[in-house]
Amino acid sequence: MRVTQSMLAQNSLRHLSKSYELLGKYQDQMLTGKKITRPSQDPVVAMKGLYYRTNLKEVEQYKRNLSEAYLWIENSEAGLEQANQGLQRIRELLIRAKNGTNSEDERDAVARELKQIKDDLVAVANTQVAGRYIFNGTKTDSAPVSGDPPVVNNNNEPFKIELSKNIQIQVNITPDNVFNQALFDTIQDIQNALENNDTTNLDNLLGQLDDHIDALSAERAELGARYNRIEQMENRIGQQEVISTKILSDNEDADIERVIIDLKEQESAHRAALAVSARIIQPNLVDFLR
Repeated sequence: MRVTQSMLAQNSLRHLSKSYELLGKYQDQMLTGKKITRPSQDPVVAMKGLYYRTNLKEVEQYKRNLSEAYLWIENSEAGLEQANQGLQRIRELLIRAKNGTNSEDERDAVARELKQIKDDLVAVANTQVAGRYIFNGTKTDSAPVSGDPPVVNNNNEPFKIELSKNIQIQVNITPDNVFNQALFDTIQDIQNALENNDTTNLDNLLGQLDDHIDALSAERAELGARYNRIEQMENRIGQQEVISTKILSDNEDADIERVIIDLKEQESAHRAALAVSARIIQPNLVDFLR
């Protein structure tokens, strides 16, 4: 095959173009810190990157959901603690009122304090967090208790939040187990008995009150168990985030040390190619006529 000066020049230019392309690739990797800047450079890396990034976004969303779950549970626990203190105080007042030595004025004073506690319990049952009622199931836009005497209209559907793939956790209490109509009826009956100076049914009312306190304690225990489970899920999600981030980095991030070495090698090869091309592409007659 006859090799001409034109063929040598074209080959030299083609190789120089490829050399520039490699230099551009290594420079892009240095600037961006990524293996590729376009999917066409490595479709496999690009496709895996989409999958890994989607997985990482899911984990990040679950972390945000965890914050929402903690918001509900911690506010629910605070509300139950306040309600428990109120019921315990009502119990103390009821035991004091049962004492036959109390005068009518003293029982009336106890009844007034009890009314304030009842109003506070209504406020607790109607607790709002970020504009949502947390003690009314999924009907977070309406108050569960209203009026005086209180009337209860609870929604007992569990409010659930997805904290992992296909795993939803209830983050609210069951309202009828705590803030039910029977509870407020019992408190109202105690208040009426004290206002009317009627002590005949106080023992029975004390037993009813104790049942409500026991139900509240059981609901708090259930809420605490769910809180512990959420903490365990948070640890797993944290581990998943670390693993997902590492896998994504391994797939997309360039090895900067390796890139620097490759860039230096390519620069040396490119300088040599330029020197060789300068010798191959000889001057022609036009160059001599200039």
